[in-house]
Amino acid sequence: MLAIYKKELRQYFNSMIGFVFLAFFLVIIGIYTWAYNFSGGLGNFEVTLGGISFMYVLLIPILTMRIVAEENRQKTDQLLYTAPISLTKIIIGKYFAVMTLFSCAFIPICIYPLIIHMYGTDVRLAPAYSSIIGFYLLGAATIAIGLFISSLTESQVIASVVSFITLLLTFLLSNITSLLPTDAIVQCVMIAASWLVICLVFYHMMNNVTILIMMAVIGEAAIWIVYAVKSSLYEGLLTNILNTLALSTRYDDFSLGILNYDAIVYYVSIAFLFVFLTIQMIKKKRFN
Repeated sequence: MLAIYKKELRQYFNSMIGFVFLAFFLVIIGIYTWAYNFSGGLGNFEVTLGGISFMYVLLIPILTMRIVAEENRQKTDQLLYTAPISLTKIIIGKYFAVMTLFSCAFIPICIYPLIIHMYGTDVRLAPAYSSIIGFYLLGAATIAIGLFISSLTESQVIASVVSFITLLLTFLLSNITSLLPTDAIVQCVMIAASWLVICLVFYHMMNNVTILIMMAVIGEAAIWIVYAVKSSLYEGLLTNILNTLALSTRYDDFSLGILNYDAIVYYVSIAFLFVFLTIQMIKKKRFN
């Protein structure tokens, strides 16, 4: 795993992707820090980070687009399948390499509240650093999502575009759900349609028609039976489910300077889930 980790980390700086990511990341944060804290005389660094969480939608796809997609394009993924170490260690090594590069960008960020404080602005350090922790965990979760999407294709461009759209939707979910009707029948129909989409995703991962049909039939039957028994359960149900999937809403407490342990567990779970799905996707390709 250490060899994979070193190889991936070296490639980021050999291909300039690492330098470009660090440059844009720090430039954006630097501009917002100057605008909010220095020019505006605001001592709340957590407000600064809360205003730029959108940049993950732009930068993470660029950072993660080549992790697995490039291996698929160059057919070097065959070497991964026959490597003397497990696929789990290979994917974890790749993920840790990206996280190391990502962590490098946070070294100067951790100094920003101290610099602002040195210039006479009254900075509350506890809320500032709790927001930095939340900002870091949000990035770790989005990187895991980008890693999974990169494993689905051979094209870096497709991986980047799909990651951008996916992350954009997760950041806008809270706004989108507010537009959805909350009627029980409408919510039930949308949940039934969403379940079919989930079944298709699982089919793509497992390529098993029998499991696809079983999941679809059992799931759809359960959805409509519950609706027939107690339709009131569906009022606003999909809206609540989608709100839990909105990555940005979990960061709201951090941006207010609140160290929310539920949100920490949520972001760690999202990162673990998508790394796990990536491992399963690679195993499926090796099996095929």
